[in-house]
Amino acid sequence: MRCPFCNHEELKVTDSRNALEVNGIRRRRECLKCARRFTTFETVELTIQVRKRDGRYEDFQEQKLINGIEAASRHTSISYEQTRALAAKITSDLMERQVQAREISTTEIGEIVMKYLKTMDTIAYIRFACVYRRFKDLGELMEAIKSINPKDRIDIEEDRQDVLSLHTVEE
Repeated sequence: MRCPFCNHEELKVTDSRNALEVNGIRRRRECLKCARRFTTFETVELTIQVRKRDGRYEDFQEQKLINGIEAASRHTSISYEQTRALAAKITSDLMERQVQAREISTTEIGEIVMKYLKTMDTIAYIRFACVYRRFKDLGELMEAIKSINPKDRIDIEEDRQDVLSLHTVEE
């Protein structure tokens, strides 16, 4: 690595912290020649293959996960920070699983997301389920709604600290 200011190769790391929002490490570096400081992010590359419904494979992309959760959570009690934290948690769980399995189906990812959304916000869960499960008629939708158990619901205010703690990085 080179200093972005003077192109010198000798640097020292002055601080390292987890950066959960990018599933990586934030490093504060200082150039030993010009003494200027800058920040770098080292991200973990997730090498899990996602098996699509049509049989194709593609690399896992956390941004696609975030987009799906955001679409379902729009105009609900789930905040942007909680959406990012949930995606980071799911990605982290998938990285831990990577030791056992190098591939996962979109079906498994969808079930994981729905499990979390079902406990966080009923509307976000139903929205995600509608797109993910591709209901063919109103009867299937009604069955999904009836499957929601109010006892399983986590109050977002109580859960907010847990989910946000996944996202918080010391400054």
